[in-house]
Amino acid sequence: MFKTISALRRNGVMGINERNVRYVNALNPRRLFYLVDDKFETKRVAAEADIPTPELYGVIRNARDMKKLDELLDHKDGFVLKPAQGSQGKGIIVIDKPLKGGWRLANGRRITIDALKFQINNILSGMYSLGGQPDKALIEYRVKFDDVFSEISFKGVPDIRVIVLRGIPVFSMLRLPTAESDGKANLHRGGVGVGVDVATGKTQMAMQHDTMIDIHPDTANPIGNLQVPFWEDILSMSARSYDVIGLGYIGVDIVLDKDRGPLLLELNARPGISIQIANRIGMRPVLEAAMKKSAEQLTWQERVAYAKTLSKKAVDISKNGGDPAEPAAS
Repeated sequence: MFKTISALRRNGVMGINERNVRYVNALNPRRLFYLVDDKFETKRVAAEADIPTPELYGVIRNARDMKKLDELLDHKDGFVLKPAQGSQGKGIIVIDKPLKGGWRLANGRRITIDALKFQINNILSGMYSLGGQPDKALIEYRVKFDDVFSEISFKGVPDIRVIVLRGIPVFSMLRLPTAESDGKANLHRGGVGVGVDVATGKTQMAMQHDTMIDIHPDTANPIGNLQVPFWEDILSMSARSYDVIGLGYIGVDIVLDKDRGPLLLELNARPGISIQIANRIGMRPVLEAAMKKSAEQLTWQERVAYAKTLSKKAVDISKNGGDPAEPAAS
């Protein structure tokens, strides 16, 4: 056991406690958490910075707002119902299209208006919110995922998670839905995490339940060496998110829509650490190298350029246990 822990530390693998103490607690003022914990607030600040998000059709805050529900649900291409303060994909319902007497869910099942109202009341009561606090229900545009991932995804919408440290995109991964995860890109439910090279946007290693894999468990298609489209836009959106949110350590979740391109789905002030398993690179030395950079004095363009340079040396940084030669900013 002790040899295993020693090997993990030697390879720069960071644990939850270290993440919390050195990055979440140290770099994320609690007074700003509401901007990421509440998806409505995230949309608001993103819109002010011209960072695209899925279009918001409406908000249900109380029983009085239920009177306009029929109007808010009237979308022939479907919609998404989600709690504003939910986490890990809980409470989300994805509607594919209307059916007679109801709607068809993304998984092919049918749902009625009464079932939707029941779900909305659960959301308002705080069933899915952080801390069980009263919440609001968001009804928004249903993302139509880019076909580039169709061969390595099961039904739902894949997304890209980027870890951003003081405005520098330091790690990234593609999260793929599976049959086990019920079509949701959620690693806790059995989704697949695929490491993505920050410098190039190409997929690399992959894992499911912390076990390394090289093919998708449902489609059996190879996962590595795929180019993520719009990679420069994704890095731009990730770096700029720091400027509008003000949190120094965040997870930026982006989806690719086949018509609208990359859209900011949500932000996370406590991003998980399994991204280092997907990339097979320990986070500690890479984050320590990025912390030495005076990021506050750089534009977002300069931070992206620095991130690419840092990414190219990430493997060496991890092997050497940190303290690499300082990469150039451009």
